Amino acid sequence: MRLKIGMTYDLRSDYLREGFTEDQVAEFDTDSTIDAIEATLRDLDHDPVRIGHGRALCQKLANGERWDLVFNIAEGVTGRSREAQVPALLELYSIPYTMSDPLVCAVTLDKAITKRLVASAGINTPAYRLIANLRDSQQVELRFPLFAKPVAEGTGKGVDGLSRVDNPEQLHDLCKALLHKYHQPVLVEEYLPGREFTTGILGTGPHARVLGTMEVVIGAHAPSRDYTYEIKERCEEFVVYRPLEHGPLRREAEELALNAYRVLECRDAGRVDIRVAANGRPAFIEINPLPGLHPHHSDLPMIATQEGMSYRDLIDHIIKSAAARAGLEA
Repeated sequence: MRLKIGMTYDLRSDYLREGFTEDQVAEFDTDSTIDAIEATLRDLDHDPVRIGHGRALCQKLANGERWDLVFNIAEGVTGRSREAQVPALLELYSIPYTMSDPLVCAVTLDKAITKRLVASAGINTPAYRLIANLRDSQQVELRFPLFAKPVAEGTGKGVDGLSRVDNPEQLHDLCKALLHKYHQPVLVEEYLPGREFTTGILGTGPHARVLGTMEVVIGAHAPSRDYTYEIKERCEEFVVYRPLEHGPLRREAEELALNAYRVLECRDAGRVDIRVAANGRPAFIEINPLPGLHPHHSDLPMIATQEGMSYRDLIDHIIKSAAARAGLEA
């Protein structure tokens, strides 16, 4: 069935023209990503229509524009529920869309709430505390070293070579800087010293399945041993991405990822970040219900490629999963 598919997204270039900083637009998509999705939707014999960000969606809805389905990857701009804004608008107008619903998008952007939910389901995740002010940083009873980052940011924002701290003085200084810069609480958790993976998931509910798992190997010449914002932005220089070898560790990591995806009720596609704890067991770090979709540089398409799935088929799987929930044929 040929569908008229709207496309909602936040484009870096749009916000840079409005005066936003590079750090403020770090989570947003590049022109090449939107071009690739649009071209793929046409190749799948659909009719893509560019909408843009949430404010543009509001205007088009008010003007009476409608679509059979919306391909949503909009991140939003302000507030810890910003990823929920576009799906909430679409639900208000009864327009089906891809990816997770407003509740899931709001919950999973807040890393502390996410960890609370996965931990309550028995999923392994490091002990943590939420720092809302500097007094809180003096009352942390966790084992050093610790790792600290803003509670509701993505793409490694606020994560750098100082994010791992070894003593209370470093923790105080880092929390002071993060609270000042990002105006939100700081998530502090016990540091996971082992290997790092990311697992791709496709589908919804009982139909969700693991696509594959990719290991993130940071080179010895990198400026940090952790997957910081700088290293992500310069991954061609510092990172080797490779399939995680088959065996007990991969099976345990993928079981953890799929359980977390289902517990959090993500839909259509997502990605779970995992790191190995000191005891050798994989542990949940965070989940992305709006995974990046650049065909060559984003993790989910890279996982698809390593597992023999084309970018075209990946986008088609996402569309078909969303269409099936809406009672459409795609």
